[in-house]
Amino acid sequence: MQEVYEFLKKCGTYYLATVDGDQPRVRPFGTVDIFEDKLYIQTGKVKDVSKQIQKNPKVEICGFAEGQWVRVAGELVRDDRVEAKKHMLDAYPSLQGMYSAEDDNTEVLYFKNAVATFASFGGEPKVVKF
Repeated sequence: MQEVYEFLKKCGTYYLATVDGDQPRVRPFGTVDIFEDKLYIQTGKVKDVSKQIQKNPKVEICGFAEGQWVRVAGELVRDDRVEAKKHMLDAYPSLQGMYSAEDDNTEVLYFKNAVATFASFGGEPKVVKF
């Protein structure tokens, strides 16, 4: 999981795929954090992406850097604890103008049953489960 976290940080931007009915939806994300040995991402509860995750928590993210990519498939679980939100916002101070650990909009989610696949053109894939 640490390797996945470090790679996503190196990417800066990664892409999160959700499902909206029968339509896939993909959008750029940039937040990633490790809290209590779980890999977290962050969004706002008012956004469509949040509503899609709550209807179907199975997601996939993909990031690319230096000729290599990682795909992480799994389920996202909402963590409404202030401590989890604060940890994420402390890691991303620029978000503190839009989000607060105490507001009802900030949403942090962690991966459950995750499978990460590191790959590159011509290389053997490496699979990490967490």
